[in-house]
Amino acid sequence: MADFYTTLGVARSATDEEIKKAYRRLAMQWHPDRNDGAKEAEEKFKEITEAYDVLRDPQKRAAFDRYGEAGLRGGGGGQGFHHVDLSEALGIFMRDFGGFGGFEDMFTGRSGGSVRTGADVKLPMPLTLADVSTGVEKKVVLKLLDPCDRCEGSGAEPGSSAQTCPSCAGVGEVRRAQRSFFGQFVTVAPCPTCKGEGTIIASPCRKCRGEGRMRTEKELTVQIPAGVATGQYMTLRGQGNAGSRGAARGDVHVIFEVADDPRFERDGEDLYTEVLVTYAQLALGGDATVPTVSSSVQLSVPAGTQSGQVFHLRSRGLPRVNAAGTGDLHVRVQLWTPERLTEEEQALIERLNEIQVAAPHDRGKGFWAKMKEALGA
Repeated sequence: MADFYTTLGVARSATDEEIKKAYRRLAMQWHPDRNDGAKEAEEKFKEITEAYDVLRDPQKRAAFDRYGEAGLRGGGGGQGFHHVDLSEALGIFMRDFGGFGGFEDMFTGRSGGSVRTGADVKLPMPLTLADVSTGVEKKVVLKLLDPCDRCEGSGAEPGSSAQTCPSCAGVGEVRRAQRSFFGQFVTVAPCPTCKGEGTIIASPCRKCRGEGRMRTEKELTVQIPAGVATGQYMTLRGQGNAGSRGAARGDVHVIFEVADDPRFERDGEDLYTEVLVTYAQLALGGDATVPTVSSSVQLSVPAGTQSGQVFHLRSRGLPRVNAAGTGDLHVRVQLWTPERLTEEEQALIERLNEIQVAAPHDRGKGFWAKMKEALGA
């Protein structure tokens, strides 16, 4: 399992600026363009870019800090965390630092102009603890940008086509050289004529006005794995907004929001609950009904059980996300004291008070000490 902090050589408490500086230094060292395209440099460049892409994003970083790389995965079938390829790594580097020029185009498929990938979509996904316990399929309707059905995404009126920009010859950028006391400087800027597209449309599509895409509603089916937690997410690759004039679609990031269940406290895959029992159940023993996420189970309380004792019901918690096994349900039995007594109860308790031995002064280990002991702390 990768340790992204070690990969970038930063502490777990590193600030965003420290992470960015560490990545830039390593990226300049291992960029394939500076290593004659060496395979070792390419793999190292992908590795550090993947680490940077996770740690620069607050949500991804929080998920990684809590669950490691497993917290970034959201399911199989291409959905969830994946390792970046060289094209993505170069794109991230160019986006944040401008790149070196030339080399990146061979891997991103650019032949001139800018490729405007469609915008990603963030989709909050409310879930219940019952959803989390089994995994669930959710159908959602999103308003997305889809390719225009009249011009098929080209932006040009049917029967016409985009033309190469005469100002930049299809490159999408213009270079200006300036001489100074320190030598010649070259500045690169998007072409003002085509706005970086590399092409111009003389006859824009009448339906989409040359944009190449229209706002539509689209239904998505999301398979949510069991065991997820609030703040974790999964990514639906290529399901987001369509790119400008035929460019690739963006992604949909499904962000989980698990509602609190008043019956339980959650710690990862383990659940904690409290059950009220009578004095007779504690002293004589008996069965107590314990809630689980989807039903209930019977807990056999031994005679002489002390109030506050914790019982561990194995594999009655939540599934581990993207892993085998299930957490436990920890049940604390707590003495229930009635607020009102019947005459018969009053008489019995008064008689019990007369004959019962006094409680010991030395309670022994407290509740939290017992908890730590039980959990192996």
